[in-house]
Amino acid sequence: MATNTAQALSRNFLGHAPDWYKLAIVGFLLINPIALWLIGPFATGWLLVLEFIFTLAMALKCYPLAPGGLLAIEAVLLGMTSPKHVYEETLINFPVILLLIFMVAGIFFLKELLLFTFTKIVLGVRSKVMLSLLFSAVSAVLSAFLDALTVTAVVITVGAGFYSVYHKVASGKSYDQLDHAIDDDDGVHENHRSDLMQFRAFLRQLMMHAAIGTALGGVMTTVGEPQNLLISKIVGWDFIPFFIQMSPVSIPVFFVGLATCFTVEKFRILGYGATLPESVRAVLQAYDDEQQSKRDLRDKVSLVSQAVVVVVLVVALGLHLAEVGLIGLMIIVLATTMTGVIEEGRIGHAFEEALPFTALLVVFFAIVAVINDQGLFAPVIDYVLTIEGRSQAGMFFLANGVLSMVSDNVFVATVYINSVKDALDAGLITREQFELLAIAINTGTNIPSVATPNGQAAFLFLLTSALAPLIRLSYGRMVLLALPYTITMSIAGFLAVMYILQ
Repeated sequence: MATNTAQALSRNFLGHAPDWYKLAIVGFLLINPIALWLIGPFATGWLLVLEFIFTLAMALKCYPLAPGGLLAIEAVLLGMTSPKHVYEETLINFPVILLLIFMVAGIFFLKELLLFTFTKIVLGVRSKVMLSLLFSAVSAVLSAFLDALTVTAVVITVGAGFYSVYHKVASGKSYDQLDHAIDDDDGVHENHRSDLMQFRAFLRQLMMHAAIGTALGGVMTTVGEPQNLLISKIVGWDFIPFFIQMSPVSIPVFFVGLATCFTVEKFRILGYGATLPESVRAVLQAYDDEQQSKRDLRDKVSLVSQAVVVVVLVVALGLHLAEVGLIGLMIIVLATTMTGVIEEGRIGHAFEEALPFTALLVVFFAIVAVINDQGLFAPVIDYVLTIEGRSQAGMFFLANGVLSMVSDNVFVATVYINSVKDALDAGLITREQFELLAIAINTGTNIPSVATPNGQAAFLFLLTSALAPLIRLSYGRMVLLALPYTITMSIAGFLAVMYILQ
């Protein structure tokens, strides 16, 4: 009886995750209290951060919410942070949570227009190099005027739509069955299998180019990333002054990013260069032709209505008429009203994609609370503040970049900008130094952080989305595909901070 109970518990614990993964999580939970007793809270805090990163890296084996949540709960029980501090971290990032809940759901109701538009683009541009540059540049421009998470939600919706069209046709199903993207290789006909693998690589690379694009544009303006708005408020820069102040770094990095995109595709570096198979192009073209032939007046009105809603979205976000999440709620109301979606079940389905990630993000804030409570970044911050002269801004850029790769760039920016503001108030630095360091902090948390999915919320959103397992986008592969960008953009940003800003 005891043996059967143990086997049942083993099967239930983390479900179908591999046994070695279950043992690793159990090991983490057992080691942490011992480590706290033996090596103290500081070292244990870093151990906990590495364990949480491990759960993110294994996202395709097990969604990180459960194992990461267990680590967060244990951290609270061990006294490494408190429920109050976790709540405070969550409250600070409440605009991001609102964005995820409502804006991502709002994009869901615009998917027909998005798929229609991007299908025309993908079928119209045959050069993979030009298509990659287009995805990266458009994502950058949109992120500069909207925000990175919203743009990421758009490209995820587009990618899932493309995958759904081809996969279901490759499985012998009709276009009318294209409700959800599915992942069942056993149902794919043999003659489609190799094309499906190449198509996955093609989509995977486009998604990465677009994700990098959100970072290229997100660093430029106050609305591009959450920490940008925080920094602009503390320093006192509005939209245009912020753009001008960041431009000596953000503009060169933008062109270096596009040059990197061109290079990795042209010379097929690190697996880039996968093209759209002709058989897949034929399927997408046939799907587009069939949809075009079946599109009646009501469908055309629906597309026009969605286009109007998109215009409202862009204007509202561009002028920052309200918090992004509230604008997303408005988009849900307008899109459902104008397209006739009135059933609770159909509306509820739109929230399925974002809510698991929202829960995971709150767990992440618990880990950030541990980082703050245990002062894990304090030695780095204290050291950088002691540096004087030209090197100080460069070291701020590098320190922010490295810490953002490990932690959340919003948290890192918050800690650093508050530290330099305190130094300004104490008379330790001049106003000119303060503004220079603010630029270094903003660019440092936005540019090198593309190295890992946990560096930016948009990247983590893509990694943990339903699309990632479909196109085989794992943590390790994401880091590898981002590597060329990480190197070139970080070097360009560092040199710009060191020599152009001075």
